[in-house]
Amino acid sequence: MTPEPPEPPEPPEPPVPLGLVWYVGYGSNLSAARFATYLDGGRPVGGSLDHVGARDRRRPRRDVAVDLPGSVYFAGDSAQWGGGGVAFYDHDVPGPAAGRAYLLTLGQLVDVARQEMHHPRLADDPLEVVLAAPLEHGRHEVGPGRYETLLEVGRLEGLPLLTFTTAGGSRAVPHTVPSAAYVETLVVGLRESRGWDRARSLAYLRAAAPPATGGPLSG
Repeated sequence: MTPEPPEPPEPPEPPVPLGLVWYVGYGSNLSAARFATYLDGGRPVGGSLDHVGARDRRRPRRDVAVDLPGSVYFAGDSAQWGGGGVAFYDHDVPGPAAGRAYLLTLGQLVDVARQEMHHPRLADDPLEVVLAAPLEHGRHEVGPGRYETLLEVGRLEGLPLLTFTTAGGSRAVPHTVPSAAYVETLVVGLRESRGWDRARSLAYLRAAAPPATGGPLSG
């Protein structure tokens, strides 16, 4: 009996493009149009403040829905969204959290990060050097402020999944209710990225809000 020929070898994985990373949005950047203002500049729908945009204004190469292992909470008082809390990510409190990963250049990611932190955009940003290598213990703190902590939350197709949050975590700050404009932006983003209807999106957001929250999260 003639032996069967061996199975052909698995094709090699395509090379990982140099200088690309996944940025994961879990708050208003779930909305593609809102996220685009960090690249193009301008003001998001429902917002009050303009962004300068990125040096490289090309569209993300791709975007995909991802589940983050931690959880989302609302805190602070947003000038952009007419007051109310905005979303932060706590990697140490089990989730999952709904995210949307955008495939960007390293320079684009750094420019988005600076705008989230309310820092000036820099021509030769040292943060690019930091993010070009694996983050020590999976995190890097630029400062103590909001969105000044960068986290690696996993890998996708050989590239790091990076996001921003605040250093203290959900137990370190009072939780606040998001504004109607902010909630609407989140609902749009969850529908775009996951196909969720309004009821499912609001149920997910209520779970992240302070207990007995009403207002824009009541549906």
